[in-house]
Amino acid sequence: MKTKYFLYVVTVLFLVSSCKPEINDFTPESGSADLTSYVAVGNSLTAGYADASLYASGQKSGFASILAQQFAYAGGNGTFKIPMMPTEDGVSPRVTPTGLYFTTKLVIGYSTDCLGNTSLAPVPADPNPDQAKLAQELTTSVAAEGPFNNIGVPGVKVGHLLAPGLGTLNPYYGRFAENPQTDALIGEAAKVNPTFFTLWIGNNDVLGYATSGGLEAITPMEGPAGVGFAASYTAVVQQLTSMASSGAIANIPAITSAAFFTTVPYNPIVLSEQAMVDALNAAYAPYNGAMAQLKLPYRIKWKLGANPMVIADADMGIPVPQLNIRQIEKGELVLLTIPQDSIKCAFWGTQKPIPNQYILTSKEIKKIENATDVFNKFIKDKAVEYDLALVDFNSLMVTIATKGLVFDGIPFSSAFITGNLFSLDGIHLTPQGNAVVANYFIDAINAKYNANVPKVNISDYAPVVLP
Repeated sequence: MKTKYFLYVVTVLFLVSSCKPEINDFTPESGSADLTSYVAVGNSLTAGYADASLYASGQKSGFASILAQQFAYAGGNGTFKIPMMPTEDGVSPRVTPTGLYFTTKLVIGYSTDCLGNTSLAPVPADPNPDQAKLAQELTTSVAAEGPFNNIGVPGVKVGHLLAPGLGTLNPYYGRFAENPQTDALIGEAAKVNPTFFTLWIGNNDVLGYATSGGLEAITPMEGPAGVGFAASYTAVVQQLTSMASSGAIANIPAITSAAFFTTVPYNPIVLSEQAMVDALNAAYAPYNGAMAQLKLPYRIKWKLGANPMVIADADMGIPVPQLNIRQIEKGELVLLTIPQDSIKCAFWGTQKPIPNQYILTSKEIKKIENATDVFNKFIKDKAVEYDLALVDFNSLMVTIATKGLVFDGIPFSSAFITGNLFSLDGIHLTPQGNAVVANYFIDAINAKYNANVPKVNISDYAPVVLP
């Protein structure tokens, strides 16, 4: 009996020990990628621009900086130099009729509108900044602190990466270029002897058109390097792959899904009195009559409740300029930059048509979508041709905008301020948004190079900071 009991105990212990789950320690590995020296090439998204400005903590919490931290666990040399701004308030130049005007980043604060109503809204960190001080902060050279691993520059398009003397036109590059009058931005990459690169470029080639309401041009696909998208992008990838043995390139996200384009509704004109409805309908009766005579379908009609705004639309092609107006259609987009006080107190959208620089019509949206699709197909082809990891941010942006996503228990959407993804300018990312982007880069890199770069905990990074 004792022997049988002993054998029973041994058997049970064996079974218990054999059924115990194994604990596999996560071992960071670079796989076939060489992460020793990393260079990040791109525009404002790579630079860490946020809240309508470039500022110190935004640069530190940009996706490229996060990636560098994670690469250090899997063979990276731990060096990732950024051309840091000397201020937390940030600096952003604006072209005005009287010249350059410098602004600071946006923060959440109290704002009073033309009706005397006070509410929380994005406001400048410094509403009356010292212009000389901000100009000095933006233009003082930090080239001696280089070379830099993050060479993302706000405002650049793909062709700009190849342009000698870009530093004389773009102060964000001029401040860290050794020779602003002659240097090309892509040449900065070689200075850190990169073994791995990320390239996220092309957004501004479409975004400039979108944020101007269709007034600026989309970069043409054809043309020589420095002009056409295809030749420029190819030249950039050729140069980077001649320096580094591995890399990841990202495509262009669905731009019109950003909060900048989806926050202001198309029908913010709320009429609460029938007398107001009748007065506006009477005012537009001659317009409606003219459209009927021209046998065109446009009519401007008002009712109690929410109404679409009246907009200017030169694409209507009517010979009489003042008749090139109509009510905006559902699905067309109003830019976040539209002056809200003008709608509330200056009769924009009712008595005065909204200028076209604040609107994206259906025709303009289609043009943006077509260009994005063409550019993204080309980027995908280059990833295959040069055997690089491809990060599909276009699909990610569409999913977040239409369905929302949850990462590490944190919900993300394209909603302004509350969506966790977009900073206060409605286009660039929050620190949490940058962490999401970094993890998508890591997923693509791990899959392509059979690597094991650890992902970041998104909750370690901040969303929009509320007072």
